[in-house]
Amino acid sequence: MSERSRRLTVLWQISKRLPLVSAAALLSGCNMVVLNPAGDVAMQQGRLVVMSTLLMLLIIVPVIALTLLFAWKYRSANKEARYEPDWDHSTHLELVIWSAPLLIIICLGALTWVGTHLLDPWRPISRTAPGKPVAAEVRPLDVQVVALDWKWLFIYPEQGVATVNELALPVDRPVRFRISASSVMNSFYVPALAGQIYAMPAMETKLHAVLNTAGTYEGFSGNYSGAGFSTMRFRVKGLSEHDFAAWAEAARRAPVRLDRATYLKLERPSEREPVRHYAAVEQGLFDAVVNLCVEPGKMCMRDMMAIDARGGMGLAGIHNVRALEYDKFAGRGTVPFATTAQPMMVAATCVPMKPREQAEEAVKLTSLAPLKGFNLSRPGASSPLLTLAGNTTLSAPRRAS
Repeated sequence: MSERSRRLTVLWQISKRLPLVSAAALLSGCNMVVLNPAGDVAMQQGRLVVMSTLLMLLIIVPVIALTLLFAWKYRSANKEARYEPDWDHSTHLELVIWSAPLLIIICLGALTWVGTHLLDPWRPISRTAPGKPVAAEVRPLDVQVVALDWKWLFIYPEQGVATVNELALPVDRPVRFRISASSVMNSFYVPALAGQIYAMPAMETKLHAVLNTAGTYEGFSGNYSGAGFSTMRFRVKGLSEHDFAAWAEAARRAPVRLDRATYLKLERPSEREPVRHYAAVEQGLFDAVVNLCVEPGKMCMRDMMAIDARGGMGLAGIHNVRALEYDKFAGRGTVPFATTAQPMMVAATCVPMKPREQAEEAVKLTSLAPLKGFNLSRPGASSPLLTLAGNTTLSAPRRAS
């Protein structure tokens, strides 16, 4: 055999093995964590995915096989194939074509409906593993999650600590997550623990889950949220009860505490933040994040809604909302152009005004005709009078029925 022939033979052998080597290299990076998770909730979700896939394959595989069979059997070169140009209907064939997919859809719908209701993220889990129900006296671990740009903040109210980009969980103990975001919609996703849950500003979502196997896992954002999205990842540590208590005790020795001022600095966009611990957390910080009132003097969203539910603030409260702006992220005091002089936020506490000055301010801002609110008179009742500058009297607007 010549040298050229030998080279061609070697190249041919390599080319035959190249697809196998490439496939092995690609598959070596897949740990199939979604189908082999470390948490019972994720395991049930993975089983639902597998069963749904198998049900769909019951119709997909036969259709593909019959397509290939018919293409081969009725090829133009096969002169023995039956040729029936006038055939257009078969009752038996129609029954098979329609009944088989219908039965699969019914089974798939029932399986999905039952599974998604049993695995509702807001529903507390009833077991920590197959055959291990949650005891009545067991309290779930509370973890408050805030999606920031571009890092994750975890607050442990029971332990009184907080972390950035590190989530520690005791194994075999139910966990209750309260999830929100600071600016844009994001997605909290730990494949080994449970499915992804959206994190949205001014809203709170929940997730109940459990981690059954000690180890280190990965969590990340499953929803694009800007420039630093690709590095918005965090470490998940599954620990025994003893190790988790030691971890919390070590976090309490951190040199920094998380108060509102520290949070406002942390909230500013940044990438590739290292893991850090906070020894203490200011009371009510997470609720302030959800209600968009972390900044000092900011009226909380729940207070605004409570005022609206009572019918508004009336004339006496007009000066409290004179700085009202739609609460965009750019207007929340966390960007350079939102200066102290113009914070672009609702002022919950303003400089107290005397009744006369308050009435004058109200007249400057808007016409009194369309105003209505809490404690204003109803139609048919006598209207209270409001004395303005210059001994002018105006009837206060009536509250709509």
